[in-house]
Amino acid sequence: MTAADATETARPARWGALLAVLGVVYGDIGTSPLYAFKSSLILFRDIRISDVEILGILSLIFWSLVLIVTVKYVTLVMRADNRGEGGILALMALAQRVCTKPATRAAVALAGIAGACLFFGDGVITPAISVLSALEGIEVSAPGFRDFILPIAVVVIVVLFAVQSRGTERVGRLFGPVMLVWFASIGLLGLRQIVVHPYVLLAMSPWYALQLVLVYKGMAFFVLGAVVLCVTGAEALYADMGHFGPHPIRLSWSWFVLPCLVLNYFGQGAAVVTDPAVLHNPFYLMAPAWFRVPLVVLATMATVIASQSLITGAYSMTRQCMQLGLLPRLTVRHTSPTERGQIYLPQINFLLALGVLLLVLAFKTSDALASAYGIAVTGTFLCTTFLAAIVFRRQFHWSRPLAIGVFGLFFLVDLVFFSANTVKVVEGGWVPLALGIGLMLLMTSWKRGRDLLLARWVADSLPLAPFLARLPQSRTLRVPGTAIFLTGNPDYVPTSLLHNLKHNKVLHERVILVTVQNLDVPEAHTRMKVEELAPGITRVILRYGFMESPNIPRALEDLPAQGVAFDPMQASYFLGREVMVAAQVPKLPLWRRWLFLMLARNSVPATEFFRIPSDRVVELGVRVAI
Repeated sequence: MTAADATETARPARWGALLAVLGVVYGDIGTSPLYAFKSSLILFRDIRISDVEILGILSLIFWSLVLIVTVKYVTLVMRADNRGEGGILALMALAQRVCTKPATRAAVALAGIAGACLFFGDGVITPAISVLSALEGIEVSAPGFRDFILPIAVVVIVVLFAVQSRGTERVGRLFGPVMLVWFASIGLLGLRQIVVHPYVLLAMSPWYALQLVLVYKGMAFFVLGAVVLCVTGAEALYADMGHFGPHPIRLSWSWFVLPCLVLNYFGQGAAVVTDPAVLHNPFYLMAPAWFRVPLVVLATMATVIASQSLITGAYSMTRQCMQLGLLPRLTVRHTSPTERGQIYLPQINFLLALGVLLLVLAFKTSDALASAYGIAVTGTFLCTTFLAAIVFRRQFHWSRPLAIGVFGLFFLVDLVFFSANTVKVVEGGWVPLALGIGLMLLMTSWKRGRDLLLARWVADSLPLAPFLARLPQSRTLRVPGTAIFLTGNPDYVPTSLLHNLKHNKVLHERVILVTVQNLDVPEAHTRMKVEELAPGITRVILRYGFMESPNIPRALEDLPAQGVAFDPMQASYFLGREVMVAAQVPKLPLWRRWLFLMLARNSVPATEFFRIPSDRVVELGVRVAI
């Protein structure tokens, strides 16, 4: 094969990756033109709209896209990958790895948890505001059907969450082409208006943003709270880096997505200049009448794709939280036999669906929901900037002045946007804030409770070395078969093994001690470590990254290749079930203990989480006071 042939062979894969990036990564930020410019300009509805307001808002939108998305995320933050993976939790794990001081590690963990919790708040609001804003185009095309917008939105959302259990593999193939048509359409619609009033392109100068601030002063602060809607979804560029790599994401953004977004925003501004009456919905009213109905259909498809991206992102984030010990075990179902990343979490799906429906029914319009949007996004921005500053200072060896200067500037910009959104707390911003705080309390309570249990278990457990030393003199009866004991610490005797010895007075002729280790990397390069501790006793350590789901039986199938005799059909799994009760002297505050015990009772059993066949499990319970 010649070099030219190789290039032609590689080209479809490259274009395929770029198309997939459009469908998965840019759904959220790509549908922001439906509501971002309108929500910003509508703040001036009580005055006569002039060039100061239009060009000022366009300038703020343009420089927000450039500074926050292009410079901060695409150019800088995407360099801080955790072995190829991105996202707030991957960044947290990377920052903790390069920190040595306990206080700094605690601050890093808190920032990561806060960012993850606010991401879930974003995941609830995005489907609600996106679907509503798309369907509100019906009012423009057919005003008589205005009362049907809310019922149709409810139906779309119910169907969207109902099909999640079937997986996204088939539907995902359509995401890229649909978003390609979407971006091309909104770009051409904007260009059509810019040709009529090309002077709106002057808004690329930051002077017009500064002029708006100087003229309106305090009012401009409220405008920033709406302008930030144009960069919602910026975190997705970083979070989805592990699926596609940084190059296709950067290429798609710089050469296609950003130009189309800018053209559309500036086109909306030009449409308002032409006719101020289009202010109540400039996105749809700038389109020719014959194209408005197809545009509603296309926008609805695009918002469903944007919502799907947030939903699958919430699934992945939840699995990462479980692997990092921030949430209890939940049901994880794999919806594709070939793609590991395609998972479905029924509990999370139900909670997301319930939250989205409640928001739609409570706020009813995208304008009302815009008041609730933004605070979760900007809060995540702050956490990402803080963590990225640590990583660039420690891992990339930036000087202290450089790291503080660069990320201090971004932190200041994020802080201004966050502060501007805090004024919307009463109007609806309390929703993602309350959700984020509630999730933070859940995560920190679970982590603190598990740490106390681990400390209690270590204090009451028997070290493995002296146990093995005394075993030959104990004359313990060895019975045929293979017993697999799960233990959280490979240096201590599993509680289930001690209870089995105490009550049954026997030990199997082949004993395998299995420990599952969750690493702070996306994927484990070495899955299994095998060590023979004594005749017939083997220690197996299985390693999983935070992007992986453990499967113990499948991993143990590789034992014969490691020289260990193992027959899956002759093996029995012994697990210790912790029955937690309230201690007379509580080690946790009452409210934290209640949360922890509630989470523990609703946690998925280890057999289901580790995919252990239920008919081969022996559980031995132990009461633990906490």
